[in-house]
Amino acid sequence: VYLFQAKTPAESKGPWDYLKLVATTPADQAFRPLADGGCPFIRA
Repeated sequence: VYLFQAKTPAESKGPWDYLKLVATTPADQAFRPLADGGCPFIRA
């Protein structure tokens, strides 16, 4: 999962350059395991 922040006009270098990467979270830390979800439709 990525967290982006909008750039200021001074930081932008081109027409599509409007986001900067702030942080990256690995999937195993961003989402709980399916077995811990409690959904009756998921069979883990």
